[in-house]
Amino acid sequence: MLPPDFFTRDVETVARALIGCTLLVDDVGGMIVETEAYAPHDPAAHSFRGLTPRTRPMFGPPGRSYVYRSYGIHWCLNMVGGAAGSAVLIRALSPEHGLEAMRARRGTIDDRLLCAGPGRLCQALGITDAHNDLPLDEAPFALLPRIGAPEIAVGPRIGISVGVDTPWRFGLAGSRHVSRRFP
Repeated sequence: MLPPDFFTRDVETVARALIGCTLLVDDVGGMIVETEAYAPHDPAAHSFRGLTPRTRPMFGPPGRSYVYRSYGIHWCLNMVGGAAGSAVLIRALSPEHGLEAMRARRGTIDDRLLCAGPGRLCQALGITDAHNDLPLDEAPFALLPRIGAPEIAVGPRIGISVGVDTPWRFGLAGSRHVSRRFP
C-alpha cells in the first residue's frame, strides 16, 4: 500500500509516479495508465480561486481523495498532493480486477473503454461523492506501488479551457487504455 507521504512531493512528480500503480476500490480496478496534475497556482485547478466547500479536500492532508462531479454528470477521482490545493486527476486505468462488476456498472462494452476517461473510470469502480475526502491508504481504497519504471508519455491536459499548454498529462506509453492518444 502506498503511504500518505508518497503524496507529499510536488504534484507533477506524484502524477508521473502514479503511472503503473494499481488502484482498487473494494477490490475492483487495475493499473493506472493516465493522470493529470493540478497545482494551486494553476488556473485550471479547482483550488486556483482558493478554499471553498467543494475544494476543501484539496487543502487537507496529502494522500486523500477529492471526488467531484464534472458537468453535473460524471464523478471524477483526484488524489490530493502535498502542496495545499494540489491534486492528481486519475484519467484512466487498465481494467484488471473485478471486470464483471465493471461491466455491470458500465453496461456490456469494449473492455478498452471500461476505464478510459475519468467519468468512465469512476462509474466502473463505483466511485461517488461518498468516496470524497477519504484516505487512500484505507478501505475501500487500495493503492499498490508499481513494479519497475514504466515509459511515460507526456502531453497537454484534456478538457480544460485555461492552462491548456501545461504538459501535465501523463500516460503509460503505448497503453490502449488511455482516454486519448498522446501526441
